[in-house]
Amino acid sequence: MPENFTRKIISIIFPGIILFFPCTVAAQQNSLRSEIEAITRSVDGKVGVAVMNLDSRDTLTVHGKDHYPMQSVYKFPLALAVLDQVDRGKLSLEQKIHISQSELIPNTWSPLAKKYPEGNVDVPLRELLRYTVSQSDNNACDMLFRLIGGPKKAEEYIQTIGVKDITMVNTEAEMHKDWEAQFANWSRPTAMVQLLELSFKKDILSKSSKDLLYIFMTETTTGLKRIKGLLPKETIVLHKTGTSGTSDTGITPAINDVGIMILPGGQQVAIAVFVSNTSAGMDAAENVIARISKAVYDHYTEGRK
Repeated sequence: MPENFTRKIISIIFPGIILFFPCTVAAQQNSLRSEIEAITRSVDGKVGVAVMNLDSRDTLTVHGKDHYPMQSVYKFPLALAVLDQVDRGKLSLEQKIHISQSELIPNTWSPLAKKYPEGNVDVPLRELLRYTVSQSDNNACDMLFRLIGGPKKAEEYIQTIGVKDITMVNTEAEMHKDWEAQFANWSRPTAMVQLLELSFKKDILSKSSKDLLYIFMTETTTGLKRIKGLLPKETIVLHKTGTSGTSDTGITPAINDVGIMILPGGQQVAIAVFVSNTSAGMDAAENVIARISKAVYDHYTEGRK
């Protein structure tokens, strides 16, 4: 039977069926958007959200094209730039990087420095990457920046793969010295979700490098009350957090989390939530991220119950 004739018969017998599913999908998206918007209004400051179902490529944003300070979220694109050089043979995961005591920034978050307080040790690149991504180590981060030629080299790599709205200027040491420096390292939530899709659904990295980054991001020890906070405990989440200090006036410029949720059945959803310039405090900001993440999770899993 000709396809056009079949469509005509269906439209006669079930005149609403052709429009039903698109309208339902749109209504569900609007419902999720409304829920996310309500959550963002529950905290002061500015909240940017971007979501992409990496299988269907459904997307949703709330203030997703604004600029937000990344803080340690930028260690994710840094890791991509390093792994790209590994794939090109310019670096090796097993090569040793010498750490001198003078390179260790004092009074900063650094499990690496706690393990090697005196420095004067050679550490494999693989270990520096793990410290940078999984534990958000600031000293390891700056060592990787020095290895590839600075933050701008990481930004240039990100631009070559088609992501234009991520800017990387200052190292952790520079942000440590100058409060304003953090604002030069910014991203749009939409750009970070695009980068997540390229990293784990496309072939910008070799399979071995992609698998390694996957492991490091699932082993993230920071921000466990953010994207993962309200999800079922068995949910696999690969993510990277970013957190600033708090100003003398009680304003925190950045409480962020970006990553991919693996849903029941293997569906993958990328999410980026940036909470900026808030006086609400860490618990409230993290709860906002967790509630948004749970709303997205429920949206994509309710049909499977």
